[in-house]
Amino acid sequence: MRNKLFGVIGLGRFGSSVAKTLAESGVEVIAIDNREEQVRRVSELVTQAYVVDALDERGLEEAGIFNADCVVVSIGSNVEASILTVVILISRGIKEVIAKAINPLHGQVLKRLGVKRVVYPEMEMGVKLARSLLVSGIVEEIPFAEGYSIVELKVPRWLYGKTLKESDLRNKFGITVLAVKRGSEVIVNPKAHEKLIEGDTVLILGREEKVLKLGSMED
Repeated sequence: MRNKLFGVIGLGRFGSSVAKTLAESGVEVIAIDNREEQVRRVSELVTQAYVVDALDERGLEEAGIFNADCVVVSIGSNVEASILTVVILISRGIKEVIAKAINPLHGQVLKRLGVKRVVYPEMEMGVKLARSLLVSGIVEEIPFAEGYSIVELKVPRWLYGKTLKESDLRNKFGITVLAVKRGSEVIVNPKAHEKLIEGDTVLILGREEKVLKLGSMED
């Protein structure tokens, strides 16, 4: 069974990061951009790198992008090029296309074309920054499903000394505690009698607005 082959079209900051991270994990990556400098920056890291215009279907074919199992389209602010590139890929049988969008309308169009996942790097970073300003205890946040997130959160002061049962987070906030990190120890699926103490970090799952409410509550 061959390794999964990935393609990345558009090697700006986001696309380059995707290509490098994939390559560092050991999978095969074909990286494409119409700017020679961008291609040169990743050429030594990925399997193959080509200077090709994203709308040059013949060039894409020669680069082998249509053999990829998954292609990430990370074209900058040129919405038309992004959409037309997605059309080319899907028409050539790429089953898993992931694309960057610059706004919700762009994302809606990509979804209707058959893009499996749409990402909004700038919007998502803005949201993360705003939430980190609102809730200083947030260490990391991972979108889980529409409206839900998995969040690593420093235990708020008002929970110090309370057991999970006493804190009643599930009933009060609809939040599930997946794990508790205490120093170098990680307690997975903690029991109701587990007491939260100063310095603990919890991994929780819940609706985004409930998580923010929990993290911003004072004594």
